[in-house]
Amino acid sequence: MSRVAIYARVSTSDKDQNPETQSLPLREFAASQGWTVAGEFIDHASATDLRGRSQWQAVMDAASKRTIDLVLIWTLDRAFRSVSHASRTLEEFRRWGVSLRSYTESWADTTSPQGELVFNLLATFAQFERSLIAERVRAGMARARKHGKRLGRPRALKGEWEKVRQLIQSGRMSQVVAARQLRVSRTTIYRMLQNGRLNSTPQSRE
Repeated sequence: MSRVAIYARVSTSDKDQNPETQSLPLREFAASQGWTVAGEFIDHASATDLRGRSQWQAVMDAASKRTIDLVLIWTLDRAFRSVSHASRTLEEFRRWGVSLRSYTESWADTTSPQGELVFNLLATFAQFERSLIAERVRAGMARARKHGKRLGRPRALKGEWEKVRQLIQSGRMSQVVAARQLRVSRTTIYRMLQNGRLNSTPQSRE
């Protein structure tokens, strides 16, 4: 008998939506299949707000600990924010031996050969999505260069690096404090000290 986690999500933009609209059919479907409901998880957040979706994180935690065998959702968009997100998550589920089933999308069932095909298609689409994003970034940078725009991160205030460098080398300031003061990464400070560019100004973080 499968241990199933029921997951439902309602968007913060639709405050009148009742999560029971999703949860009740999922509960009944699990019972009809003879599955044991190991937990019900409900988020009130947008799909992209993964930090705010604490219940989805709880589902992932249960899956990683193998305390569930199946995650049952209403639709894929209730759980995933993008094709890439779906692909990465399904890959993790696969590694943990956990399946995914969408109640309203019969084709989204990783317990079946058809679902396995969907998984492979999602991985392909995810790679395509990443390629498109990378291509847009390159095209945008090329347009910016063509119009004479300066690319890269803004530099820190002039004169600050020389003072800070002297303090670091004299032992009066640590690299951690220097990075915080100049608002750059510690790696940038270390690289500046190591590569001999002592008269350059480190780049600020975005």
